[in-house]
Amino acid sequence: MAMPRRRLLVLALLAATSVHAADKPRPWMDTSLSPDKRADLVQAELTQDEKFRLIRSDFGDNEKGKPKKPAGALGSAGYTPAIERLGIPAMQETDAGLGVRSPGLTGKGATALPAGLAVAATFDPAIAYAGGAMIGSQARRKGFNGILAGGVNLVRDPRNGRNFEYAGEDPILAGTMVGNAVKGIQSQHILSTVKHYAINALETGRNTLSADIDETALRESDLLAFELAIDIGQPGSVMCSYNRINTVYACEHPWLLNTVLKQDWGYKGYVMSDWGGVHSSAAAANAGLDQESAGNVFDDQVYFDVPLRKDLADGKVPQARIDDMVHRILRSMFASGIIDHPVRAAPIDFNADAVVARKAAEAGSVLLRNENNLLPLSATVKSVAVIGGHADKGVITGGGSSSVEPPEGNAVPGLQPTEWPGPVRYQPSAPLAAINAQTGGKAKYADGTDIAAAARLAADSEVAVVFVQQWTAESFDPATMALDGNQDALVAAVAKANPKTIVVIQNDGPVKMPWLSNVGAVLDVWYAGARGGEAIGNLLFGKVGPSGRLPVTWPKDESQLPRPTIVGGGFPSGKPADKVDYNIEGADIGYRWFQKKNLTPLFPFGYGLTYTSFDYSGFKVHQANGDVVADVTVKNTGKRAGIDVPQLYVTLPDGTPRRLAGWQRVSLQPGQSRTVQIKANPHALARYKDGWKIAAGSYGFELGHSATSFEGDARLSLPAANVGNGAR
Repeated sequence: MAMPRRRLLVLALLAATSVHAADKPRPWMDTSLSPDKRADLVQAELTQDEKFRLIRSDFGDNEKGKPKKPAGALGSAGYTPAIERLGIPAMQETDAGLGVRSPGLTGKGATALPAGLAVAATFDPAIAYAGGAMIGSQARRKGFNGILAGGVNLVRDPRNGRNFEYAGEDPILAGTMVGNAVKGIQSQHILSTVKHYAINALETGRNTLSADIDETALRESDLLAFELAIDIGQPGSVMCSYNRINTVYACEHPWLLNTVLKQDWGYKGYVMSDWGGVHSSAAAANAGLDQESAGNVFDDQVYFDVPLRKDLADGKVPQARIDDMVHRILRSMFASGIIDHPVRAAPIDFNADAVVARKAAEAGSVLLRNENNLLPLSATVKSVAVIGGHADKGVITGGGSSSVEPPEGNAVPGLQPTEWPGPVRYQPSAPLAAINAQTGGKAKYADGTDIAAAARLAADSEVAVVFVQQWTAESFDPATMALDGNQDALVAAVAKANPKTIVVIQNDGPVKMPWLSNVGAVLDVWYAGARGGEAIGNLLFGKVGPSGRLPVTWPKDESQLPRPTIVGGGFPSGKPADKVDYNIEGADIGYRWFQKKNLTPLFPFGYGLTYTSFDYSGFKVHQANGDVVADVTVKNTGKRAGIDVPQLYVTLPDGTPRRLAGWQRVSLQPGQSRTVQIKANPHALARYKDGWKIAAGSYGFELGHSATSFEGDARLSLPAANVGNGAR
């Protein structure tokens, strides 16, 4: 039957319109334009509904008790639909603090880096960058273009359940390392966050706890770490934290988001909420929050949809603010390259990526004790007792949103808790197998549950290696620094049976060690990542030398902490406090607290033994091209190749506790010497008072093996000067 002429005309017009829309120029795809200009061009084409869709994401995964994931979502933490008519891709966001958590297009499994503390312990920005680039590359191949990474919260308490995700207690070290990790992620044209902004220093009561602190002290500590990380990494987004700061929720804190981040630092990206961190519409939007994350699941309601539209209509939020939110999101999408470089599924070379993880684990492990040069072991050792820690199966990882499922699956499934913040996961890289590979099969294993049997195996072996562990996770803090279960008793019994006992610690942070003086060696490997077993084997037998330095002070026990008790701490947690007083230590965190209080830690910040020895000479400090620079000649005086990390500390004219100003990592052969330069970070020389300012006066500099061991000092007079904002 012939089609009516009118219908033919309508179809022809529709076809012409479709062709016209497809052929319509997209000037924002001109890569010669700035990200800001490109964002402006897109924004001019958006409808109001499209704007409101950009400023909120949905939960993108299928989880028990939660709504079915949206169509188009890959199954991850966050999803924002594409605006296909304008060529704007969907945002597919995955947790990836230490590796890609979500399966994505390639299926389950990703490469886990060692803990953030292990990476920080390398004192090597290049290792942080390489790890970030590896994660970014895997995310891209899995189909994700947004990564929830960049944890830079300072370690104010060794019991914080998420310390393993972070980069230590010093703001300059943490900011530098995390900034380089973010830079590595975004080198793969992936949009990364930094988080959790700010002073999210405990997990107990994290959704309601008020972190109370003087604003200047906050600027000189936690915020300095963020400032430096943002300056170096230029992340597309900053994630505001759950907690309150001086009673105000972080995600609706105008001083934190507008004054500090966007005004003082000139940050041009966008602020996204943590999942469940939004409590209002107008207050949050006006305070500087730009995107609500997964409010359809985690918030009481989706605040940045109907409620915010009503606030706009009522004049509580101006249209200009909505447009600014949209502009910042689009700008970051262009700046990170996710529009110009669309993600697509691709094979992952897990073996090559695992080498990145292994090298980070080797460089970040810290040798804490080595009596009579017990380590390194010889491959000709007659017998080795390997005891505890599921060392026959793999190495443990921390729990929560940063836990990474290995491609081969969990090496020790079924351990409690199996639900959030579990499951407890082990990377299938068995230290026992690695030790047997080094010795030709001379190692025998005891799981440690029968302490007497473990002691008998140790007594019958030339050396004993005991693996102890501390599992922690997001959403809770251990109540104490003690290892759980009978692990201390196990170590004590093995050490009594065999004086050549080596303890390998897998941990979230410092733990109590009542057996320390009775064991021959202690190696801290943190959470060692995808090839942790191989890294441990290489370290124990000297294929690589330990070169990590502590990024945290190691207290003797809780009595040395600013707050000996965490109210409600433990798993499961009890009733938390309403607030935590961080004014007790203020900006003097970690090693600066110990200085201030004249306390002697078990191990100081910056400490780490090697299989060789180093001497310093010719230490001097001078100014060059506006920078303060220290020169020092480092000599390897031992018989093995090794890596040293000379550290520069400064004491200001006002007498505040000395602080880390800079460091240099140097590799030397036996007998080799090299003169290196250590540039002082200008923020270490300054105090914050209406901006970072260096006071005129005489500054004391010390060259440290750690924060308490020095070999060389110098003084330098500096004129008054202003330090530019780190972030831009």
